[in-house]
Amino acid sequence: MKLLKTKIIGPKIIKTKIFKDKRGFLKEVYIKKILPKVDFPFDVMSYSKKNVLRGMHIQTEKPQAKIVTVTHGKILDVVVDLRKKSKSFGKFLSIKISDKDDFSFYIPGGFAHGFLCLSKECTVNYKCSEYRDQKSESTLAWNDKDVGIIWPINSPILSSKDKNLGLNLKDFLNFNFI
Repeated sequence: MKLLKTKIIGPKIIKTKIFKDKRGFLKEVYIKKILPKVDFPFDVMSYSKKNVLRGMHIQTEKPQAKIVTVTHGKILDVVVDLRKKSKSFGKFLSIKISDKDDFSFYIPGGFAHGFLCLSKECTVNYKCSEYRDQKSESTLAWNDKDVGIIWPINSPILSSKDKNLGLNLKDFLNFNFI
């Protein structure tokens, strides 16, 4: 298992091992020694149908680092750097992840995160470094023109929170992330 860099400083691909035989496979997802300074006390799982877009979510007071693993289906996973002192502030990174891939995706705190379900259905598991803090939950508008995320769909299925409460990139200049 090893960490691979991405085009934005912070997020990393966690290259995993898959052991296959005639029964199926066993996949290692996380070993503490690859991210020794980050604890993950909270795990979350989501199930979505095709064209559901979840995001772009962030906790402003207690930013969560995450490890994202797709256990069923395929997603387009997207992060936006909201660390205002970062050279990549406002930049996005997107990556396709499926249950057949030999990697997970590490996202440090200070990034808005979301995904679009590309398959008929998908199940996504997250390891989180912080517990859910409802008071500091916020949403970056999934279609903010200043960020310019390239989604392969114009009208995704959104929750009312994601549809109506999304802030714009400039609104996040008032927050201080790691």
